[in-house]
Amino acid sequence: MTRCTLAATSAVMLAAWGCGYHVAGRGDMLPKTIKTIAVPPFTNSTVRYRLTERLPAAITRDLLSRTHYQVVADPNEADAVLTGSVITYNAYPATLDPQTGRASTVQVYVHMQVMLRDRATGSVIYTRPDFEVRERYEISTEPRAYLEESDAAMDRLSRDVARMVVSAILEKF
Repeated sequence: MTRCTLAATSAVMLAAWGCGYHVAGRGDMLPKTIKTIAVPPFTNSTVRYRLTERLPAAITRDLLSRTHYQVVADPNEADAVLTGSVITYNAYPATLDPQTGRASTVQVYVHMQVMLRDRATGSVIYTRPDFEVRERYEISTEPRAYLEESDAAMDRLSRDVARMVVSAILEKF
């Protein structure tokens, strides 16, 4: 291989390497002025009260584990504030046990809104006004072996929402 061919090959490889490909959720498209983020409890229009605590807690954990941003409790001390609202929570039987006629699987549907706002300027950095998530969990049909799975399902749903929200914020989706 000649020097000219080697140099051209190296240039092509460097150009391809530096063209912007990266792992999703690892970007950082937030304004450079943002150093701290507050994630207050979400507002709630449903009867499922603990979900509005779980969602901000999961988002906070994801922000801390995946980013360099500091999460603060007081929105007045933050550069940006992530607010959310749980608008609808529905749980309904997805499958029935053919022997007992009772539900054996439950489908959960949650509709929410999420917004990240720059506190200094008031500008919206990220918004998702029509955010829908679903989670499915099983119910034991044996009364003696009954184990409530809805709390575990809400934890899974919260972790999924946190991953989606933090990735979307970082990647400016």
